[in-house]
Amino acid sequence: MNKDRYLKHILILVFLSCLCFVVGNGVLSLTNPDEVFYAQTAKEMIQHHSWMTPYLFGQPQFEKPILLYWLLRIGFILFGISSFGARLFPAIFAGLGVIATYLLALVGFKNEKKAFLCSLILMSFGIYIGLARSVFTDLIFSVFILFSLASFFWSYVLDSGKKIGIFLFFIFSAFAVLTKGPLGFFIPMVTVSLFLLIKKDIKFLLKISSLYGFGIFLLIALPWYFSMWNQYGNNFVHEFFYNDHLRRLIEAEHRKNDTWYFYPLSTLSCIFPWSLFLVFSFLSLFKKIKLREHPLRFFLVCWIVAVFIIFQAAHSKLVSYIFPLFPALAIIIGDFIYDKLSLDSRSRLIFYLSLFTNFFIFLIPIGLIIAMFKFPSYISSRIPIYSLSAVLLIFSALNLFFMLKNKLSRVIGSLLLVVPLSLVILFSMHNDIEPYISSKKACEYLVNNHKLNNIVLCSKFYVRGVRYYTGKEVAVIDISGKQFFSPHPVIFLDTDLKVRNFLLGQSVTYCILKKGAVEDIKRIANNGLELNILNKIGDEYIVEVDQSKAKGLI
Repeated sequence: MNKDRYLKHILILVFLSCLCFVVGNGVLSLTNPDEVFYAQTAKEMIQHHSWMTPYLFGQPQFEKPILLYWLLRIGFILFGISSFGARLFPAIFAGLGVIATYLLALVGFKNEKKAFLCSLILMSFGIYIGLARSVFTDLIFSVFILFSLASFFWSYVLDSGKKIGIFLFFIFSAFAVLTKGPLGFFIPMVTVSLFLLIKKDIKFLLKISSLYGFGIFLLIALPWYFSMWNQYGNNFVHEFFYNDHLRRLIEAEHRKNDTWYFYPLSTLSCIFPWSLFLVFSFLSLFKKIKLREHPLRFFLVCWIVAVFIIFQAAHSKLVSYIFPLFPALAIIIGDFIYDKLSLDSRSRLIFYLSLFTNFFIFLIPIGLIIAMFKFPSYISSRIPIYSLSAVLLIFSALNLFFMLKNKLSRVIGSLLLVVPLSLVILFSMHNDIEPYISSKKACEYLVNNHKLNNIVLCSKFYVRGVRYYTGKEVAVIDISGKQFFSPHPVIFLDTDLKVRNFLLGQSVTYCILKKGAVEDIKRIANNGLELNILNKIGDEYIVEVDQSKAKGLI
């Protein structure tokens, strides 16, 4: 392998990662409901001078382990309490994940160009760019899983550094456990065990280095858990291990997602424009495995199977849960495309896959323009929609031109750019998008124009954002609704009587609500309470309820 070439590739990947994941990360405000959940937790940890106990709404919360909050606090120290500071480390880890994918493919295939293509394909996944620019545990967790599995594979196939590879396997698994919980250990162990059992080489792990590595794992992973158990006892155990782990196995938090086909269809949609390529990549992969070429291919299959085994049976399903398998998918797709074009630069299969993909790209602008005229109230400027449509049509035309000229490598290069450039254009629409996904502007209006001396009443979806952007006490209105999956220590009003008593308990109540909640309060306030809709920003109604006229009715 040419060291100068793969060092050059790494530098290019670092530069591209900065463009794709870091630049402009502070333009869009933190979004509801999850980004503000994590950021508010780190913010309250600062207020409580705590590095160990996560806080939310003034009380300890144990929905996730501690590592993300440490990173958020460091980001806030460097850049202040801001969206850029919050998103700094997810972006950094996304870049590290791209480089780790390159190195894993390089070790497995010993081909710099193929490894480079695999890493670029990962960067072109919309879900990868999206999570890289968001405050979630999933990307950081998945990158630690990637580090762990890459370290194992390195130790398995290389003659030197076997002990170091095993140690790193356990170390990165420990950090994954500190990021999202026990799955940080189970996913790598199930993958590796499945791989070694089928290879009839389980003795590879039954070495003294594995025992030492497991000891290092325990030293890194367990102290925070023991600390929380020692301080909070059964409250910690019940919330973290039962409510946020075991309960998700047996009960669906998002019931519409609890189907057998959710993960396969979600995977195909999240890797567009490579969806069709993935299907044929698997067909090609199984043929190559029969020929016993490259242990990496078989390892990738074990990796994907392990993730599906662990998550498919659980009733709570989100596409971000299976995010650890996306680097493996990128390598499989890159391996397939590179081999096909190397054997035949005019491959019919690549041609037809590109043609059908190009057809779908052509349809997207049509759908966008139809949606723009059908839902005009959601769009203040049509210029970004027209810009995105024009860019996609240009891509479609260029791809068709390259295909007719049998320049399929250029078609692949074009497909690598479709999603990143489309997201850049969508990103330019942040002023249109932000009011519908973030409570910042609604909160700024309320804080700048009214004195918030009482508890702010919110719809359930907005309560975390309102707390983050106002810093005020909050309550939730959700008539006949359900508590949060992980209960929050906030006033939860789910009946008319509770809402009326709450409103009568404050001279003036300011609210940030969804339309349905506004109708509920209108009905409840009809008997003596005065309700004024002060403003509407996005889908958020800013409401004032004055109970001064109701004093004679109390």
